[in-house]
Amino acid sequence: MSKAPKGFFRRRKAASSVEKAAAKLGDSPLGAGRSDGAPSAPISPPPAASAPVSPMSANLTPARPAGSFDGARGSVSRRIDVDHELLSAAGLISNRSEHSQIAEEFRLIKRPILLQAFEDRDGSGRAKNLIMVSSAKPGEGKTFSAVNLAMSIALERDLTVMLIDADIVHPSIPKAMGFEAELGLMDLIADESLDMSDVLLRTDVENLTVLPAGRPHHLATELFASDRMARLVADITRRYPDRIIIVDSPPILMSSIPGVLALHVGQIVFVVQAEKSTQAAIDGALGLVGACENIYLLLNKARNIGSAEKFDGYYDYYR
Repeated sequence: MSKAPKGFFRRRKAASSVEKAAAKLGDSPLGAGRSDGAPSAPISPPPAASAPVSPMSANLTPARPAGSFDGARGSVSRRIDVDHELLSAAGLISNRSEHSQIAEEFRLIKRPILLQAFEDRDGSGRAKNLIMVSSAKPGEGKTFSAVNLAMSIALERDLTVMLIDADIVHPSIPKAMGFEAELGLMDLIADESLDMSDVLLRTDVENLTVLPAGRPHHLATELFASDRMARLVADITRRYPDRIIIVDSPPILMSSIPGVLALHVGQIVFVVQAEKSTQAAIDGALGLVGACENIYLLLNKARNIGSAEKFDGYYDYYR
């Protein structure tokens, strides 16, 4: 598992390097970093935007229209228990880490994403509550970031979260969270006889459901680009106004799938590993997902950025 992220800021159309990322993070009024190398997560102020729409009550359950994918709240889905000890051991947010350093860092990371999530859709019609998490290459911390982001948002009182594993070749979410699953997203798109309730998993984490990757398919990219995928995206993003969808995609330079997903999502969290991600890899990857203009760079595994005492007293208070 990756270490916790160090920095987070907004990117628009121009590609950015690790050096530029570190420079911008250093200027952040929130500060960052610890002298002992423990991670922290500064975040730059989000751009000026209209106030987010307040999510509606989760008690509102609309009737499920004919042909709809989503039976998550109207049908019975399989329930799983997340392995919280496994999450804690891997440095992930669990039901036991509400006041941990990693939990505090992701509270900072999620806030600008949530501010954007309930804005009106942009001119492309994409829903900003659909967020893809990816990286240029494997091992930079995308799944670590996707799981922590989903777990952190699930702590919100008025939101629900769907965590989707779209890394079809190397799905990591079941292993990270300690459960097994056979059917999932790929099966739902490929097999029109399946309903969302056949593959969606309810968890013991309040407000969190998980859609596993499912079985590999040789036409995965083409299926992601299909009309059925477009209908699925429309259904899961519009049906419940209190829902945030986090998509863990394959590494961008390793698969053609992220480029197709970028046509659907409203925001992208791009994980950059300090001292490993190269300028060429960052530029190349960002170019492939440029269809989405709302891209944030999350600097991961960096050391000594900003204040060395961030949150230290806060943790002592809760011990």
